[in-house]
Parts: sequence; C-alpha cells; structure tokens
Amino acid sequence: MSVRIRSARVREHVAALAAVSVLVAVLTGCSGDSTSQGPADDAPRGAASANASTAADEVPEKDTATIGSEKVRDAFAGLQATLEEDCTPGNCAYLLGRVNEELARMDKAMRAAPQGPAHYKEPLAWMGTMRAAVDGDTGTTGLDKHRTELLDTRDRVNTWMQDHPEDYR
Repeated sequence: MSVRIRSARVREHVAALAAVSVLVAVLTGCSGDSTSQGPADDAPRGAASANASTAADEVPEKDTATIGSEKVRDAFAGLQATLEEDCTPGNCAYLLGRVNEELARMDKAMRAAPQGPAHYKEPLAWMGTMRAAVDGDTGTTGLDKHRTELLDTRDRVNTWMQDHPEDYR
C-alpha cells in the first residue's frame, strides 16, 4: 500500500519527521549502556572522569600568591561597600553587624595573604584592639555599644588600604 502525497509542503514535513525519527533511533541506540535501573554493569566507567581530568590539566592553576591577594582585594571591596551606609534607626543594627563581619573577613584574608601578617601589622593591630573591645558581644546591643570602635576601625583600615594599592589591585 503506497500513499501518494500531492502537496509539496506536506512532503517537506514528512521528510523532516522521517529525519528526526532516524536521529532519535540512532541516539537511542548509542545509549545502550544503560538500563531502566541506571548504567549497565558492563558499561565502561571512568571515561568521563578521565576526560574531565584531562580538561582540568589544561586549565592553568592560579598560584597561591594570586589567590591570597584576591582574598584581600575581595575583603577590602566588602569593607568599602559599608562606607556609604549610615547608622540610621532602621539600618544601624544591620550596618554594625556587616562592618563587624567585613572586618573579620579582612583580618582573616590579611593573615592568609602571601605577604604575611607582618605586612599588615597596623590594620591587624587595630582590628585586634576592636575585637578585644567588642569581646564577642556581637548582638545588636553589644555592637551598638561599640559603634565608635567598629566604625573608626573600618575607616582606619580603609585609609591604610588606600595608601597601599598594591595590596588590592
């Protein structure tokens, strides 16, 4: 039984459907290594991870000095983001908490930087003094009580970093 198709448009659609059907059949046939329960027991394992490790070997790794410098730069950017904010009644608790977190992040980044903590002696000392004053009292009332220490330390660290652009560029 043969069907005669008279319309050219219908013939194009039939041809496209036939091509898609063949493609689906071929692709389905290629995935024969799996069952409805997952990969077949005899399916080769590790080929994907071997390809991934080859690709990873081709990507150059950053050296630790670059990574340490990036951490200081990123921490400094986070600290600078707090400079434009003010301690307004609806925002003060958030701002002080964020300044405290950004100073802690800056402290950690400076200690891990390739230049070493001795390079950041002054800002680390200021942050240490501030941390001693806050003494773990990081609740809203505790941070508000130490508002001056927090904001002054942030400003001093910011000024120091501005005077040392090689540490964050």
